[in-house]
Amino acid sequence: MLDIFITFLFSLLLSLALILALKSLFEKLDIVDNPKKYWKKRKPVAYSMWIVFFLVFFISSYFFVEHNYKLYLLWFFWAVVTIVSFIDDRLDVSAKIRLLIQILIWAVIWVTSIKIGYVSNIFWWIVNLETHYITLFNHTIYIIPLIFTIIWYVFIFNAINWTDWISGNTSGLSIISFFILFLLWLILFNRDENNELLKNSVFIMQVAIILVWALIPFFFFDVREKILMWDTGTMFLGFMLASLAIISGGKIATVLVVFWIYVIDAIYVILRRIYNKKNPMAWDFTHLHHRLLDLGLSKKWVLTIIFSLSFFFWITALFLDKTWKIIVFIIIIFIVIFINEIVRIWLKKIWKK
Repeated sequence: MLDIFITFLFSLLLSLALILALKSLFEKLDIVDNPKKYWKKRKPVAYSMWIVFFLVFFISSYFFVEHNYKLYLLWFFWAVVTIVSFIDDRLDVSAKIRLLIQILIWAVIWVTSIKIGYVSNIFWWIVNLETHYITLFNHTIYIIPLIFTIIWYVFIFNAINWTDWISGNTSGLSIISFFILFLLWLILFNRDENNELLKNSVFIMQVAIILVWALIPFFFFDVREKILMWDTGTMFLGFMLASLAIISGGKIATVLVVFWIYVIDAIYVILRRIYNKKNPMAWDFTHLHHRLLDLGLSKKWVLTIIFSLSFFFWITALFLDKTWKIIVFIIIIFIVIFINEIVRIWLKKIWKK
């Protein structure tokens, strides 16, 4: 546990130092955004601050995490994903091409290393995905896990990317998600007796805590719109979150619990776009945070509602039994779809008082 404490302290201080240094440097070099492009009334701020994640994770994990094949895989593919996303940021490619690139990257990742063979979901049963396969060049390719892994990565990345419109939303939800993974594996660490499982628990906890404390100083500046992570940052966070869920033993549903709100919101928005005969992947103002902002709520209140609901749903998913989990899941769907009406009724009661 002392190693965990030293790791988070180092990551916290390194993240804060890098943010202050790079923010000042980028402002001097005029590496700032154009707020008018996004209809925002504020001064230009330093962007591409995703470099903070890049450096903090690599340096902290190099010194404090045991070097094994899992760490090397994370380093390699995270670097590939970051480079591709950085090029995408600069070229501003279309949504269709971006989606195709994502699918190709995640397919390569599955074939070479990180893959989903089963899913242990929030309802406590295990779903085996390795049922159908084909053999290609003496290599067995399981069809369902391949498709599921690609969908998992693409969906998590886009769900995170869609949260990035409102400052502090992405970094805040990511802090909650990585912290939840840390707590989950801390519980399992105290239960497991198998040496390999204990090593895996320590690995997940170390990586998760590095990312939590790297993000906390970032959130402080991000929520005040003093810096921007840009799409490369959301890609990095999406990759790490999706990959850790797989490496940690198929904890897909655990990660989804925090993002259930945006997962359901994404499905709702996509179906709504299709119904209105629009491009389902096109960008618009129909996501959850947009609908809450349209009610006249401040950014602070929108973030409070989203973070509170996300944390509450995680608590219920971790401690409630199967029946109550299903009930909570139905409640989430109801809240996401009808949240405008729920908040509007709540505001009317406050105004009357």
